[in-house]
Amino acid sequence: MIDKIWSGRSKLYWLLLPFSFLYGAVSGLRRLLFRCGLKKSRRMPVPVVVVGNLTAGGNGKTPVVIWLTEQLLARGYRPGVVSRGYGGKSDHYPLLITKDTTTAQAGDEPVLIARRTGVPVAVAPDRAAAVEAILQHAPVDVIITDDGLQHYALQRDMEIVVIDGERRFGNGWWLPAGPMRERAGRLKQVDAVIVNGGTAQPGETAMQLVPGEAVNLADGTRKPAAEIGECVAMAGIGHPPRFFATLNSLGVTPAQCIAFPDHQSYSPEQLSALIKPGQSLLMTEKDAVKCFAFSATDWWYLPVSAAIPAKSADLILDKVISHIKNA
Repeated sequence: MIDKIWSGRSKLYWLLLPFSFLYGAVSGLRRLLFRCGLKKSRRMPVPVVVVGNLTAGGNGKTPVVIWLTEQLLARGYRPGVVSRGYGGKSDHYPLLITKDTTTAQAGDEPVLIARRTGVPVAVAPDRAAAVEAILQHAPVDVIITDDGLQHYALQRDMEIVVIDGERRFGNGWWLPAGPMRERAGRLKQVDAVIVNGGTAQPGETAMQLVPGEAVNLADGTRKPAAEIGECVAMAGIGHPPRFFATLNSLGVTPAQCIAFPDHQSYSPEQLSALIKPGQSLLMTEKDAVKCFAFSATDWWYLPVSAAIPAKSADLILDKVISHIKNA
């Protein structure tokens, strides 16, 4: 139902418009207070690059964070990543991610980023505190924030917005009548706009999520997803249909496609019950990081990576690197 409302296919959003106007007024006032200095924001000693979005739900920003981190590593820089850690609950903050940190403590996305990149990752509701924890732990020269475009308590040197190219801005209204955290006019103030799928408009950078080989959760074995055999697909991400469409593009036709809420927690009994004898379970990498501790031999995940045209990628990276050099 929420997808129909946010896309404009249901007129029920009219009932929610009073709450949306309130949301827009409060968020606009809050930003104004930061801009005027009436609410304090903190400047870090290293450049801060925000990778965020204007809408609620999965847009593909975490793959962009991983892409940017890996690109900087390949060029000899030392990035660190901070996140709110949505979906996790720690007994202390800031929390530095280690190999023993669970998704229940830190959230799924920070653990995924740490596993994929190997860079220092910290989570905290106060992102400035997370940055300080990293700076005390490792000699990083740039901080990338996974989400946090609206977290104005942390000053930033560069802003990158990721847009879902298929859904874009839905009906264009603020939450809860629409998907918007901020209105589309905010794009005029950011440094780069990356469009995940769909068709990029003038001034936007096109991006595609490219799937790799399927990986076995139990032993790390890799093989093409189409060779897994009969399977059940599951996804607990912001927009599960994107994952199922990716499988279809690879020639995988699951016996069943099961969508869970974003950041869903799982139990071994719950997931084992999804498949019949002879079937495999195929999930997203974001789901997999919550399941390694109790994985079965017939469970697989499909990693995806952001692919950005070289010319556009160089323009974005040049901006980031210029901030690092000028710091």
